[in-house]
Amino acid sequence: MTNSALSKLTILPTTAALTGRVMPPGSKSITNRALLVAALAKGTSRLSGALKSDDTRYMAQALRDMGVTIDEPDATSFIVTSDGRLKAPAGPLFLGNAGTATRFLTAAAALVDGTVVVDGDEHMRKRPILPLVEALTRLGVAISAPSGCPPVTIQGQGGFEGGLVEVDGGLSSQYVSALLMAGACARSPVDVVLTGQEIGARGYVDLTLATMRAFGAEVSEPASGGWRIPPTGYAATDYLIEPDASAATYLWAAEVLTGGAIDLGVPASAFTQPDARAHELIAAFPNLPAEIDGSQMQDAVPTLAVLAAFNRKPVRFTRIANLRVKECDRVAALAQGLSRIRAGLGVEEGDDLLVASDPALAGQTLPAEIDTFADHRIAMSFALAGLKIGGVTILDPGCVAKTYPDYWRALGSLGVRFEGDVP
Repeated sequence: MTNSALSKLTILPTTAALTGRVMPPGSKSITNRALLVAALAKGTSRLSGALKSDDTRYMAQALRDMGVTIDEPDATSFIVTSDGRLKAPAGPLFLGNAGTATRFLTAAAALVDGTVVVDGDEHMRKRPILPLVEALTRLGVAISAPSGCPPVTIQGQGGFEGGLVEVDGGLSSQYVSALLMAGACARSPVDVVLTGQEIGARGYVDLTLATMRAFGAEVSEPASGGWRIPPTGYAATDYLIEPDASAATYLWAAEVLTGGAIDLGVPASAFTQPDARAHELIAAFPNLPAEIDGSQMQDAVPTLAVLAAFNRKPVRFTRIANLRVKECDRVAALAQGLSRIRAGLGVEEGDDLLVASDPALAGQTLPAEIDTFADHRIAMSFALAGLKIGGVTILDPGCVAKTYPDYWRALGSLGVRFEGDVP
């Protein structure tokens, strides 16, 4: 189905300051880490403050298919009961376009006694996983991904030996996190070492380590670099998940764009996720810096790029090549969407994105249909443009269900109005 056949939602500009209280959903990144680690722990764990969205439901269902009991007593909790071992599923694990679930379960499947096929939708089948496959192969895991992307077939032998493994984390830190989490259940210590110095969003590895340690794993970081993980396994525990910083960026941006005051229920300083770094930049609006390095807050770049359209001076986004292998090519999608609002507003220069900022855009009517490419972050970020520009229409607005199912209702609670059916 093409986007032209999907639903549309037009944001009506607001002249009023957006005020109110909106609590962002739980962190997707932490929820999927906690679900996996709890599934690898013997006993019952309660995950509170969790995100319930497409991505986390794919993870939870895959774990159920591998013999783990997961109950959902309320809208923000998972109760995970496991004997500490994952079992071979009856069929392939379908994970949609959930990158965290796909990468994490690819490594965890090496702990299974039997065959596991990790697969996803047409978008996930274009997202690279070869660096992780190569790293697991070096650990002795029988694994194949002929296209370099899912589907991935793992011939599990009930675990794998430890040892030194090098991994290229340049495309995604999720490869590193996947090895670290599975490493705690190996038969002997695992040493994970990066090839080169580049790693996509290093802060997400810190989230992984924090989650692992909360469930009893021990991880050290030798002076030579990398991480050493002894085979401690995991212990069941109760775990509180913080709100999602990536989701918070849309609300922070909506606040500064409209001169409003939105209470998120938690200060920016309380977030431990990498995208919280964007708060300081957003607070500087309309004086964003001329150059923004997006490498360590990648999911915040779409928010910042749309905000930059209204900045006083042009903004160049650098070190964002990894955005080309997200749910869609976000560099291209941002350039295209911005230029649909006004020709030349967003320009690709190599892997950089140049936003030709113009505060005078606010208050104009510039009809533009934004192709989201089924990417939740493209949909949510371009909604911000619609707060100030008439005629901004989001195609496939329901794609926000991937990480923030209540996004449109959250904006509505602040006074934003729409034309079209709110998904």
